[in-house]
Amino acid sequence: MRIKNALLSVWDKRGLEEFARGLEELGVRILSSGGTARFLRERGIEVREVSELTGFPEILDGRVKTLHPLIHAGILARRDLPSHLETLRERGIPTIDLVAVNLYPFQETIRKPGVRLEEALENIDIGGPALVRAAAKNYRDVVVVVRPERYGEILGELRERGDVSEEKRLELAVEAFAHTASYDSSVQSYLAGLLPGGGLPPYFVLSYRKASDLRYGQNPHQRGALYVEAEPWGIASARLHQGKELSFNNLMDLDAALDLLAEFEETTAVVIKHTNPCGLACDPDVRRAYVKARECDPLSAFGGGVGINRRVTRETAEEITSTFIEAVVAPSYEPEALEVMRKKANMRVLELPSFERKRGLRFRQISGGLLVEDEDSLLLRPEEMRVVTRRGPTEEEREQLIFAWKVVKHVKSNAIVVAREKQAVGVGAGQTSRVDSTEIALKKAGPRARGAVLASDAFFPFPDSVQKAAEAGITAIIQPGGSIRDQEVIREADRHGMAMVFTGVRHFKH
Repeated sequence: MRIKNALLSVWDKRGLEEFARGLEELGVRILSSGGTARFLRERGIEVREVSELTGFPEILDGRVKTLHPLIHAGILARRDLPSHLETLRERGIPTIDLVAVNLYPFQETIRKPGVRLEEALENIDIGGPALVRAAAKNYRDVVVVVRPERYGEILGELRERGDVSEEKRLELAVEAFAHTASYDSSVQSYLAGLLPGGGLPPYFVLSYRKASDLRYGQNPHQRGALYVEAEPWGIASARLHQGKELSFNNLMDLDAALDLLAEFEETTAVVIKHTNPCGLACDPDVRRAYVKARECDPLSAFGGGVGINRRVTRETAEEITSTFIEAVVAPSYEPEALEVMRKKANMRVLELPSFERKRGLRFRQISGGLLVEDEDSLLLRPEEMRVVTRRGPTEEEREQLIFAWKVVKHVKSNAIVVAREKQAVGVGAGQTSRVDSTEIALKKAGPRARGAVLASDAFFPFPDSVQKAAEAGITAIIQPGGSIRDQEVIREADRHGMAMVFTGVRHFKH
C-alpha cells in the first residue's frame, strides 16, 4: 500500500464510517481531530488525534487544530526528493498520504433566514481549505477527497491495485481546488453584500458546479455543458419527465420563457423561438391561453419552446402535441396530460414547481472582461403612464398597453409588440431599425392589428413607425419617449386620433 496514513477531518459525515472502516481494513492509519475523531471512536475505529502528533492541543474553541507545521509538512513533502524525506525522518514526521476534508457549512448558514454576521463568520473554515490546498498541490503523492461521493471509488482502487492512479489523483486535485474556490467565492459574495453604500463590488468571483455535459453548444461543432449554482434553482433545477437530452438552445429558450412568465400572475402561456417570444396570451382557461399564444405566429411557433404557468391539462397537452414543439415547462401536469405527451417521445417535458425568479445580477462575457448589471425587474405601474396625445387611452386600451409593455420588455431590441385582448398578435424582434421591427410586427398581426395596441421598447426616432401603425389600424401606443423628435411623433399620433403614453423607462434587451 502506497497510502499508509490518512487525515480525516470532515463536517459532512455521510459515508465516513464506511470509508474509515475500509481504510482501516487496508492497514491505513487514521489521523483525525475534534468531532471527526469522536465520531470514529464511537464507532470502534482506531484514531490518532492530531494533537498527539503535534504535541499541541486544540485552542481558541477549536479555531486552531490542524494549522501546524508537522501536519502540513507530512502533506507537502515530496516523496521523490531525498532532502524532504530526510527532514521528515529527522523530525519524526509521518507522511500523510490521503486527506479527506470537507468544510464548515458556510453556504448553508448564510441561507438561513435572519442569520447573524457572528454566526456566518464562525462558519468560515480556515484550517480545512489549507489542508485541501496543500494536498491538492502535492497530488502526485497525496490523494485529496472533498466529496463523500468519491469514497467508494477510492476504496475500490485501493482494494484492487493498492494505490490510486495518477489520472484519478489529478482529477481529485482539480475538484479540490474548485471546492475551495467555490467556498471562498461564497464568503466573498456574502461579505461584499455588507459593504456600505450599495453599488457593485470591486471584484466578482463566480462559482458554478458542472451538472451535466450537453450534446453540444448552440451548434454541433461547439462544446456545451450545464453548470449550476450551489443551490440549484430555476430552469437548471427542473425535473425532466420525458424526451431527448436537453440541449443548450432548449435551456436558453425555456429560461427566456420563465423570465417572461414571471411578469404575469394570471394564467399565461408563451411560445419562445431563439429566446424571443413569438406568441404569448393570457386566458382563464389554460388550454385557450396556449392556443392563443401559438396562434400569434403559428409558423414561428413550429419547433419552439413552450412555457405555461399553470397545471397542464389533458386538453392542453393534446394541443401542444398537435404540432411540433421542442420542449415544454410547467409547474405541474395532470397524469392524463403526461400520458398524452408520451406520444411525442422526443419532446422534452419539464416540471418546475416554482416559477419564482431570484432578483439579482445578470452577466455577459465579452473579450477580456465581464459585463455586470442589475436584472431588469422594473415593473410599470398604471399611474406612471403619461398621456402625451390629445386623446388618452380607454380603459380597455390601457389594460392592453400594460400587457404589451410586459411582453416587449422580453423581446430583443429593436422590439415591437402588437397586442389585443391580452394576446400578442405580432412581434418584431432584433432588427437594426425600429421601422423594420414595426413592419414585421404589423405584417405578422395582419388584420388583427386593426383595433390593437402597439408597444415599443425604446423611443421612436422618427414618426414613420407611428404612421405605419396608424395605417394598419393601431389605436394606441406605449413607448418610453425621450427622442428629440417626440413632438413630431406625438403630432403624427394626434393626426390619426391615436392615444399615446410615455413610460419614461426603456427596456433594451441585446
